[in-house]
Amino acid sequence: MAVDVRDTARAPETPFWLDARYRAIMFQVILLVLVVGFAGYIFYNTYQNLQRRGIASGFDFLGSTAGFDIIMHLVPYAASESFGRALLVGLLNTLAVAAIGIVLATILGFVVGVARLSRNWLISRIASIYIEVIRNIPLLLQIIFWYQVLGKSTPGPRQSIDIGGLFFINNRGLYMPAPVTEPGFWLTPVAFAAGVVATIVMHRWARARQMATGQQFPVLWTALGLIFGLPILVLLVTGMPFHWDYPKLQGFNFSGGMVLIPEFISLTFALVIYTGAFIGENVRAGIMAVNHGQTEASYALGLRPGPTLRLVVIPQAMRVIIPPLTSQYLNLTKNSSLATAIGYPDLVAVFAGTVLNQTGQAVECIAITMGVYLFLSLTTSVFMNWFNRRVALKER
Repeated sequence: MAVDVRDTARAPETPFWLDARYRAIMFQVILLVLVVGFAGYIFYNTYQNLQRRGIASGFDFLGSTAGFDIIMHLVPYAASESFGRALLVGLLNTLAVAAIGIVLATILGFVVGVARLSRNWLISRIASIYIEVIRNIPLLLQIIFWYQVLGKSTPGPRQSIDIGGLFFINNRGLYMPAPVTEPGFWLTPVAFAAGVVATIVMHRWARARQMATGQQFPVLWTALGLIFGLPILVLLVTGMPFHWDYPKLQGFNFSGGMVLIPEFISLTFALVIYTGAFIGENVRAGIMAVNHGQTEASYALGLRPGPTLRLVVIPQAMRVIIPPLTSQYLNLTKNSSLATAIGYPDLVAVFAGTVLNQTGQAVECIAITMGVYLFLSLTTSVFMNWFNRRVALKER
């Protein structure tokens, strides 16, 4: 009986180190071992250096007395507080600049982005010059410039710029009346929160109603009434349970009221101006990405330019605007760390500066500061990714 040679012959086996699948796994394992080994070496080397210099490691120092003042604090703070409390003060100061900066930079960026596409030659050129000039000057120089303009060049307390006897501007900041709450005022923030929740519910209902019937509901005016009108009504019903504490010049400084220090104003102003220029360019690119036929179709349906931009162009442009907008929000938050250049007590200046110098816990202070910024960045990214999915165009 004839034997088929092909049945008995076997293909030579490929060595595992030449197999693409095993080779890929092997390279990943080697890379993982190298990364873990390098991290272990850094940790061991740092630990040995700290032991050699007699520096105790750990986070017990957070409970020790700080012993220094902070010129701006959103929560009660004194020199007798702990380093942990100082960390909280610096974090809140950073969040204040970041939150206010993001809101104002977004508004400015959208206005500039739309203005750059304006048919008015003068408005378009002014917006273009603003974007090109601001984006090409280093942010640190802009912060120092605005600090000199808004802080150092203003007069002293006795020569303050008086605005209606309520606001006073001098080289120590902007003094303004401060509200002082009285019993019963807590109902007002509750009414505000209820108005926000009611607005969200109303917006969803109005959108479902429009999708089903095509009829529009005055969402904007209703939202304004719920968010602002309802708290005002509660204030009137409860008898206005608050009063104003006005700033007064006593001696060489003002007392009473509240003050925004020059460092806060200068830093916020510089971040808004700088980031707004980048957001404006992102908005312009997003609007231009919308097919011009969409605008012509809306005009054919009788929509005016304003409603066309608000109802047709911007909703479609958001899918292009939001991804780079997220990056600008992250940049603004991280760029706030440049506050140390003008002495604003943010997280870096307070914790990675003063606390580090007083305790000598360099590794711990830097690690905490990096961890906080990492958490803020990841939180912002998660929220913006969720918002991006919410506004994404969905086929019916």
